[in-house]
Amino acid sequence: MAKNIYEKIWEAHEVFTQPGQSTILFIDRHFIHEVTSPQAFEGLRAAGRRVRHPELTIATMDHNIPTTDRSRPIADPLSLQQCRALETNCEEFGIRCINMHDADNGIVHVIGPEMGFTQPGRTIVCGDSHTSTHGAFGALAFGIGTSEVEHVLATQTLLQSKSKTMELRVDGQLPTGISAKDVVLAIIGKIGTEGGTGYVIEYTGEAIRGLTMEGRMTVCNMSIEAGARAGLISPDFTTCEYLRGRENIPTDVAWPEIVDGWLAWASEEGCKYDRTVVIDAAEIEPQVTWGTSPGMVTGITGRTPVLSEIDDADKRASAAKALEYMGLEEGTPLSEITVNKMFIGSCTNGRIEDLREAAKIAKGYTLHPSIEQALVVPGSQHVKAQAEREGLDVVFKEGGFEWRESGCSMCLAMNDDVLKPRDRCASTSNRNFEGRQGKDSRTHLVSPTMAVAAAIRGRFIDVREWECKN
Repeated sequence: MAKNIYEKIWEAHEVFTQPGQSTILFIDRHFIHEVTSPQAFEGLRAAGRRVRHPELTIATMDHNIPTTDRSRPIADPLSLQQCRALETNCEEFGIRCINMHDADNGIVHVIGPEMGFTQPGRTIVCGDSHTSTHGAFGALAFGIGTSEVEHVLATQTLLQSKSKTMELRVDGQLPTGISAKDVVLAIIGKIGTEGGTGYVIEYTGEAIRGLTMEGRMTVCNMSIEAGARAGLISPDFTTCEYLRGRENIPTDVAWPEIVDGWLAWASEEGCKYDRTVVIDAAEIEPQVTWGTSPGMVTGITGRTPVLSEIDDADKRASAAKALEYMGLEEGTPLSEITVNKMFIGSCTNGRIEDLREAAKIAKGYTLHPSIEQALVVPGSQHVKAQAEREGLDVVFKEGGFEWRESGCSMCLAMNDDVLKPRDRCASTSNRNFEGRQGKDSRTHLVSPTMAVAAAIRGRFIDVREWECKN
């Protein structure tokens, strides 16, 4: 029978399996950072264990590090302690640690592909929810807990139960002005935040194939927000060209042979899925979340919900609670919602393509007087350097935006980049939960272009109508 990519990767990585039991999977690549790894290393020490394959693990600092002047010490004692612990642990156990002063530093899910550590057909794990990002390369990638981090370090394997498979097909070509972020938010809006529970999603269709690798990473990144275990896109020549010549790509094997090996992981024609969902690309418009979960989202021409129009009592109660937290009235057009903060960055939208598209909107404009802060945070130091070579930083700074060092930043407010209570932020991150960007903060998830347009106009607008200045 024809197999899909998930079935192929799973079967190729089975170490031991028996009916009714979890499978032991071999893990090809392991990413760690300063937040979820300290307890795992303590567990290794307590048990007298070593790291089984230190060469298959890479560590980076990203969650706690400052995005301002890094010549100054980290101010928060806990953040400083976690960063120092990561360096100490990596030195003791023989793992490469990319500290905040390293030229390769960046968000874990940005630097993995940059370094070619992420490759098709791999199993990849990290103690971070958005590990599904790496699925854009045809890798089975998912987040794990602290005890599982320790298990992988000690054994290079993991106990897992096999998931069901969902094909999420986006048919047709994306209209002008529609980004990968709009695609994935529209998907979550359609299937809900629990729509992918129990599944690994494979994204297919003409619109997905037309995305760049940066766009594909954005889509796979937010698979977890739909409840999925992981997100995958079968590798193709776009995948291979992105990886060509990168660090960690074998040099002792001919390039055509590498490409053939990668492409062989793709789902086969006629393969089966447990569920298929189809979305028409032509119906997707710029998306804006209005509530406190990524599933509370609609197009820019829409409005916040009217509670009397929601039949389900639980959904009606959730919407009422979200509207109250967000300080919004029922039936408010999204184009009337004003913001006072903006954030571009995160493992969802902190790549060079995101910054290029944002700069096109920002060029020749300045921030609206109501905007108190607008952060542009590259996903890695390599992205930052590339953006500066292209002059993107100048465009942002001339418009009044703050140009920062790389890191997770305001995505989850674990460093100094935090919203104040009742701040309303146009954010390119992946979660808009209560307090995610700061206590009592209000987050609206959007694409980079929508975020910049909102910062310039002071409210959400349809970026498809934006007049770019050359």
